Parts: sequence; structure tokens; C-alpha cells
Amino acid sequence: MQNLVNVFINLFSGLTSLKYGRELIVFLISISPILELRGGVVAGALLNLSPLRTFIISIIGNIIPVPFILLFIAKILEWMGNCKIKSFRKIARFLHKKADKNKSKIETYGYIGLILLVGIPLPGTGAWTGCLVAGLLNMDKKKSFLSVVLGILLASLIMMVFSYGLLNNLIN
Repeated sequence: MQNLVNVFINLFSGLTSLKYGRELIVFLISISPILELRGGVVAGALLNLSPLRTFIISIIGNIIPVPFILLFIAKILEWMGNCKIKSFRKIARFLHKKADKNKSKIETYGYIGLILLVGIPLPGTGAWTGCLVAGLLNMDKKKSFLSVVLGILLASLIMMVFSYGLLNNLIN
């Protein structure tokens, strides 16, 4: 993940000359569907931002798209799946497969499963995936939002421990 984060940091390196450029880079990475908060926290550590600043910015960046995804993902995927543009249909199929892969965890454990899907930083998990699954399963939007936010908080704590070496500081 660090290599991918470095690619994004290099891509946005021009922003570092701005007063809050490093924070903006963390925000942009955190809001993105690929790296999300996990990448934002790693970027914050690599950019030498304070842990608290990184924590707050990455959480805000990861939460912003959540309500929009929950509200619109099912309709967008339905439209894409029926679209005449082949690429859109392929993307819709890919996202449905991704959701189906994680669906059983959510169906078994409900909103706790959604929290864990979002909160445990593994490849293919995160707020975007959690919202995708919740939207396609027609889960209650308010409960899903709360579950995703709790998952984001869990992921941020886990990533802070590893990215900033907080685990080492707690032990010593």
C-alpha cells in the first residue's frame, strides 16, 4: 500500500507548496475509492503530519462520500448495468461481484458485519465497499451510515497504530 500511496503523493506533490497542501493530499487520498482512509493515514505519516491532524482529516475525507454512495449506488449500478455502453456494464458487473463476495459476511452478522467489513483494513474492504454492499442489500440507510462511520473509526485507530508506530509507544 505504501508504494501506491507514494504514487499519489508524487502525483499531488505540487500541492505541498500550499499552506495546507500536505493536509489536502491526505484528504484527497482519504476520499478516493481505492486507498480511502487507510491510504490517507499512511500518507499523513509519510508527509510528517501530526497523528491528530492526520486522524481528523482522513476520517472526514472518508466519511464525506458515504451518504451519497448509500443513497445512490443501487440506482447508479442498475443504470450502468442496463446502459448501452459496454464499459459501464462491465464496471457494474465487477462491482456486483465485489459486493457478492462480501455479502455473506453482512447477511450473517448484519450491521456488526458491516462495521467489521469497513473497519478491518484488508484489501478490498473499506467504506466504499461497505456502502456498496449495504446499498445493494437494501439495508437501512441510517443504520448503515452509523455502521460505516463506526467502521471508519475502527480502521482509523488500527491504521494510526501501525502508521505512526503508536503500538511501539504504547508498549514502551
